[in-house]
Amino acid sequence: MSAPTHTPGPRVHGASTRLHWWALALPALAFGLLLLLLAGSGQAHAATGEASAIVQVTEQILRVVG
Repeated sequence: MSAPTHTPGPRVHGASTRLHWWALALPALAFGLLLLLLAGSGQAHAATGEASAIVQVTEQILRVVG
């Protein structure tokens, strides 16, 4: 007499596939900053007394994170 076999399948009961906000925000932020760095590198010039917009944004991000 053979017993019925149970083959486990994928469980989909209550599976959560939501992404956290940072899972999309951090790669988008990194891409944007790298794009800004690449776009501004063609117009490189000597630094003056004023900080560029990229430097100001980077400093603000570092203040918030650190």
